[in-house]
Amino acid sequence: MTDKGENNDPIDESEELFEHHKIFVDPGQEALRVDKFLISRIANVSRNKLQMAAKSGYIRVDGESVKSNFKVRPGQTITVELPQPVFEFELFPEEMDLNIVYEDDTVLVLNKPTDLVVHPGHGNFTGTLVNGVLHHLQSLPSVAGSPTPRPGLVHRLDKDTTGLMVLGKTERSLTVLSEQFFERTVERRYHALVWGDVKHDGTVEGHVGRSRSNRTVQAVYPDGEDGKNAVTHYRVLERLGPVTLIECKLETGRTHQIRVHMQHIGHPLFGDPRYGGNSAVKGSPGGKYNSFLRNCFSILPRQALHAKTLGFIHPGTGKFVSFESDLPDDMSEIIEKWKVYLEGIAK
Repeated sequence: MTDKGENNDPIDESEELFEHHKIFVDPGQEALRVDKFLISRIANVSRNKLQMAAKSGYIRVDGESVKSNFKVRPGQTITVELPQPVFEFELFPEEMDLNIVYEDDTVLVLNKPTDLVVHPGHGNFTGTLVNGVLHHLQSLPSVAGSPTPRPGLVHRLDKDTTGLMVLGKTERSLTVLSEQFFERTVERRYHALVWGDVKHDGTVEGHVGRSRSNRTVQAVYPDGEDGKNAVTHYRVLERLGPVTLIECKLETGRTHQIRVHMQHIGHPLFGDPRYGGNSAVKGSPGGKYNSFLRNCFSILPRQALHAKTLGFIHPGTGKFVSFESDLPDDMSEIIEKWKVYLEGIAK
């Protein structure tokens, strides 16, 4: 069962919809069917699921898709993508105003608003982005082996994170885009308003996984004893006294990655109720300051995080394409309020 957090924000609202594996074949390995080889290397996976993944091109040996009866040999590298488990339910098209940034025969690029769950799940069976996309397009390819369709999706955004997403409209484009996310060749840049004066640009490296003490949030495991490898690069865009506007570039796409990484280094995202950003972290407490913050949190009752840039190799043309999205109104308003507030106390 999927854990639920505040505001029905399921914790599996993550960037990646696939479970990724990279396996090196030992020097002494005898020739063996790849599906049989992987059964003993990947926990809790059925042979049927592996065969469906191979059929859809999600099992690759040295970069080339192979069938399930391919014989593995010593020294080869196998990469596997398996769909994450989801609840079984029927998807229904729903009319919805979609902010379409770009669309052609193979891909659809959308600008997701806040307070919108991407895919139906426990507690959110209707009114999701996927329901709206299904109404817009009528049909989309789904992830092979999944017990329920995830039309066109290769990545997601948290419910209250805004910004750019890409969906594949054909089986081939879905496969090509998925491979790019797996190989980390997709360019993803986010703008975030964080607490504190970020002194310099930097990188956060630390495995990200569910917190052992609170299953509704993620935690950072610097020594890699739990979770999955995660890397976030950040650079300062503008310093605004107690807060800083930064740009984050992702190498990986773990659940709540930016939110938990920035909290880990002492700079939680402004307004983030789950990771300690919805109360005064920096600044001198007082009546005027507290009133200012309450007003800000009422305008932005979410994490100040926006997926601003998205670039990838177009599955149809083979050329690199890049898209940008303006900051949403609530983030822009909060940034301006901080500027006005700082000017006021400087007088």
